[in-house]
Amino acid sequence: MKRMPFERPTEHYDERIFNIDEQICALIKKRKEISVNNPGFPPFEYISKWASSFELYEDFLKAVFGSLRSEEHFKPMVEPSGFRKHIPVLKSIEKGAIFYSVTSIRQYNNASVITFSIDWDMTTDLPSNPHKHSHFELYLGEKYDCRMTNGGSTSGHSSYNYVVSPPLSDDISGIELMFKEYSAPFKNRPTGIEIVFRVE
Repeated sequence: MKRMPFERPTEHYDERIFNIDEQICALIKKRKEISVNNPGFPPFEYISKWASSFELYEDFLKAVFGSLRSEEHFKPMVEPSGFRKHIPVLKSIEKGAIFYSVTSIRQYNNASVITFSIDWDMTTDLPSNPHKHSHFELYLGEKYDCRMTNGGSTSGHSSYNYVVSPPLSDDISGIELMFKEYSAPFKNRPTGIEIVFRVE
């Protein structure tokens, strides 16, 4: 998702802690390398122990380790610029009562944008049978950075935009668009559902 610019919350900084803060950065780098940037989340009993040992609040430590889960969520995002053309895809898949589709790819000078659409019978939106809102991540291989930037939902329809960088080739034959479903954001709790569109 697109993030708001971060503004420095105060002009104050105690220079006496500079070396400590630098060591924290070095430890974060070491932690990332050892865990291959996939540290997970410490068990709550560890957090309770550390909070007690170091005189810190448990909720504060939960927030800290939540932020440390993966640096990739903070990677600067490419803003598409210089629209060039639409490339037709016109692919759809039906799984159960859900209809998934990708109609086209928008090509820009510095990125591609893919819109993933999900449709279902609007009568299943009734309170007795609410539509389960899921989170999908797009995978195109190691070469590409794929980020969901925005989306929306109404009765019977959802759509999500993904920015892909570097841009895809104008000849997309042979490409495979894989959308993996998670029950929570940031690749949390995979459901095992994969929607794959193969372009011939």
